[in-house]
Amino acid sequence: MSDGTANTAAFATHEVFNQPPPLVDYNVFTGDRALQEAVQREGAGWALERLAGFGQALGRAETIDWGGQANRNPPVLQSFDRYGRRRDTIEFHPAWHSLMTLAVAEGIHTAPWAEPRPGAHVARAAQVYMQCQIEAGVQCPLTMTYGVVPALRRQSELAQEWLPRLFSRRYDPRFRPAGEKSGALMGMGMTEKQGGSDLRTNSTRAEPIRGGGPGKAYRLTGHKWFLSAPMCDAFLVLAQAPKGISCFFLPRWTPEGQVNALNLQRLKDKLGNRSNASSEVEFQGALAFLVGEEGRGIPIMIEMATYTRLDCAVAGAGLMRQALAQAAHHARHRTAFQRHLVDQPLMANVLADLALECEAATALGLRMARAFDRQDDPAETAFRRLVTPAAKYWVCKRSIAFAGEAMEVLGGNGYVEDSLMPRIYREMPVNSIWEGSGNVMCLDVLRALTRTPEARDALQAELAPARGGDVRLDRFIAALEATLAARPEEAQARRLSEQLVLALQGALLVRFAPPAVADAFCASRLERERGGAFGTLPVGIDLSGIVERAAPALD
Repeated sequence: MSDGTANTAAFATHEVFNQPPPLVDYNVFTGDRALQEAVQREGAGWALERLAGFGQALGRAETIDWGGQANRNPPVLQSFDRYGRRRDTIEFHPAWHSLMTLAVAEGIHTAPWAEPRPGAHVARAAQVYMQCQIEAGVQCPLTMTYGVVPALRRQSELAQEWLPRLFSRRYDPRFRPAGEKSGALMGMGMTEKQGGSDLRTNSTRAEPIRGGGPGKAYRLTGHKWFLSAPMCDAFLVLAQAPKGISCFFLPRWTPEGQVNALNLQRLKDKLGNRSNASSEVEFQGALAFLVGEEGRGIPIMIEMATYTRLDCAVAGAGLMRQALAQAAHHARHRTAFQRHLVDQPLMANVLADLALECEAATALGLRMARAFDRQDDPAETAFRRLVTPAAKYWVCKRSIAFAGEAMEVLGGNGYVEDSLMPRIYREMPVNSIWEGSGNVMCLDVLRALTRTPEARDALQAELAPARGGDVRLDRFIAALEATLAARPEEAQARRLSEQLVLALQGALLVRFAPPAVADAFCASRLERERGGAFGTLPVGIDLSGIVERAAPALD
């Protein structure tokens, strides 16, 4: 009979081995060669030390865990207090507030406006790119606040009161009048349930209180099907004024210190972006102030959307980077069939193909940010008018398939919620949908070519320095120019946008990337039609060199 002291080793079922260590406590910036090179190349070399500090903070195990906690504990709407009075407040997990505190302290929300200098938008784009790798949900209120500043500057009285609050580096989540807080953030409400992207069908009414006019008070009655970041201190919204669709500044509290009449109906139960709140709202005579002229609301919001669309493209590239980093890290440590995955030719092909996609998206994203730095250059203005919607379309569209392929590198380990991969996969589509879906972007590309004569010249000027660097790129640019000369029809707008982005990405890589990267990009993206999967690079590509460049460098 047993005496109960059996050797426990005899009952051991397994030991843990051949599993990669967690990718934590690393520097998100200094571990990314392509990002560092792009930051320096596009005029933000002065920010390298600051970006390295932010990258170190983001890569800490604690910070990475904040992202997981914020997603596992999404925001909760508190419609009423216990006495039945409306509250319309939103409760967030402490991890959300920790992430927001970190991001606002870095100035992601308004630093290029508050502290303008050459390269400021490039440095901020790098911050967005890194922030989204750790948690993309917090980017929504940061992006809205960034995009709203040019519109607010149209109304001097609003700008004088609100810009100092928006420029603050102190995150203050308290629900109280903005004048009593140490910092403020902005949200946005455009779409309604009956219209979506067709903003001219908006039915929310704006009635002037005393005559109306720019900067004057109105009462808004209606709804928004999506109110982005409803926990913010104020919003830009569209409504039908007597002279047509107009843009309004709607504060959460009235100047008299009363809660404004916007009632949050529910929070959206979204596929991804779960740490962030998105809501439906009804306006019941809510106080708002006209921004610009009546009837000019859509052009004002489109100006704002130019900035937010930049963030969509950059965020898509950043999410690609994190998916690639996770995949390459896993492949470096995981062994199958007596070899590390990264040393197996077919896996190396997949990883190298993903690396090309990511580096091309990164290079273009930061090049676009440089165009935003050059506000007084008409050529750069035309460039961003054309390229921003095209890049948002193509980068965000590619990112969805990218996330699925990167997840597959990890196998079952990538499919479970303990991994970052499911969150990245769910996050990718929002950048493609938010701020205008794919068709909206591609139609905007056609409008830019038609209505902005300088746009084509700006495109040609950007491509010209790369001519002669690779015969495949030269042929591709010639084909793009033939397409443009033929005045493509609406049904061809997606193909045109794809061609345009690939030509720009190819030109950037031919000029600035290592020869192995440029050669592989031209061979796989410009020389032949792409298949439906990553991992189809042709023979002769330096797979190991490309993967080594892309893998996260650990301290």
